[in-house]
Amino acid sequence: MPTAWPLRGLRAAFAAALLCASLPGHAGPLQVVTEELPPYNMTVGAATTGLSTEVVEAVFKEMGIAPQIHAMPWARAYDLALHADNVMIYSITRTPEREGLFQWAGPIAPTRWFLFSSEARPVDLASLQEALDKRYQIATVNQDVGEQFLLSRHFEIGQTLQQSNHYALNYEKLKRGHVALWISDELNAAYTARNAGDDAQAVLHRSLELPELEDGGFNAAFSLTTPAQTVEAFRAALKRLRADGRYDAIVHKWLAP
Repeated sequence: MPTAWPLRGLRAAFAAALLCASLPGHAGPLQVVTEELPPYNMTVGAATTGLSTEVVEAVFKEMGIAPQIHAMPWARAYDLALHADNVMIYSITRTPEREGLFQWAGPIAPTRWFLFSSEARPVDLASLQEALDKRYQIATVNQDVGEQFLLSRHFEIGQTLQQSNHYALNYEKLKRGHVALWISDELNAAYTARNAGDDAQAVLHRSLELPELEDGGFNAAFSLTTPAQTVEAFRAALKRLRADGRYDAIVHKWLAP
């Protein structure tokens, strides 16, 4: 009598074939990748959730498909989206340096970026240049937009930038005084502080806002080898969500106090 394993394998192959056939262009299974960036994308139990994730899932539902989302360190997700076929990445900031590296599908979540210091050791900055001139140590995440932004402004890893793969670790560095500053999105910073058992308003000091990183908020983007029909279908579905209020309802759910 045959075992159950071949049947499970056939079911998995059939599901993949259905996904492939449902994608415009029939390009093969779509990989969807993101990072642990609460409250935008985060793993709770066995599920990936968050503001951006709910928007992405709603868009795919509108398209009539349900690809699996894989959360991983940002550097790995970013590398996959740069070099692998048929990949979508979110939540990613659209910058001039990244413009030609991806097919951009549209904003999925609002953002505000700051250099944060600790209220126990507050740093007030008049400009980014002041932080560079005073050689403040800044916590960054490997290859995320905050790090890339600072690198483009003449900060250097190992000199003024202290790199890690985890936002929570950067918060701990700031809290313990191992760095003077932490570059982060406002919602992520507040969530990370609360998750550590702290009152974000009491422990985080906004040293300098970085409006250069805020244009359009977080985006969804596709690898250059993803069929244009897939990208266009995602854009159209996202536009419908914005038009009928579903997008605003998701954002309000996560931003409401």
